[in-house]
Amino acid sequence: MRKLFVSALICLGLVFGAMAQEKNVWKSLSEVSYKISEDDFGELYVPVFSDKIKSLEGKVVEADGYIIPFEGMFKPEHIILSSLPIAECFFCGSGGPETVMEVMLEDPIKYTSKRVKVRGKLTLNSKDPEKLMYILTGATLVQ
Repeated sequence: MRKLFVSALICLGLVFGAMAQEKNVWKSLSEVSYKISEDDFGELYVPVFSDKIKSLEGKVVEADGYIIPFEGMFKPEHIILSSLPIAECFFCGSGGPETVMEVMLEDPIKYTSKRVKVRGKLTLNSKDPEKLMYILTGATLVQ
């Protein structure tokens, strides 16, 4: 009987763990606001992450989107992923900075203009203005 109870608890843990994985990470990541900070170079918009976003930090999440090709800068193991197509992305169109993330892949991938899905550990960045505010590390290609 005790083995049955322990097995049931393990199964429940696996079910709830799977449910806890963020299904639409982009929706959650959109809950960011900004504060203005000034330094020697002028104004800088610093992200202020919601509690929901903070709860995702360090967790494995999946994100689908489009690889943003930067001429001469595409590295198959370090990509920029956008939730929006290139014409609408943060760099080329109307999307905000919350619609893109850096992805550090374990294995290099080939560029494609089709939608891809990656899985990795989410890191939040509000300190280094040379990096995007969302970074996936140890990422793998899912689709």
